[in-house]
Amino acid sequence: MNPRVAKVKPQANYTLHLVFKNGEEKIFDLKPYLEIGVFKSLKNEVLFASAHVEYETVVWQNNIDIDPDTLYLEGSPIKIQA
Repeated sequence: MNPRVAKVKPQANYTLHLVFKNGEEKIFDLKPYLEIGVFKSLKNEVLFASAHVEYETVVWQNNIDIDPDTLYLEGSPIKIQA
């Protein structure tokens, strides 16, 4: 099982800044999903910006959620500046 989501911050261009329970941070690009089923409604920027954490994953106002394993496995690690 992969780490679960602790924090989410919606970003410009339909990306999510994620902090996982193990401390890792990643950027998840939602754009490839915006033409698929229920995710189409997230093209509405106000709705997209309603992203928050529930049940250790990302959920939007209209009860759309996304698998936390997908977020972790497909997210791009954020490189920390030393």
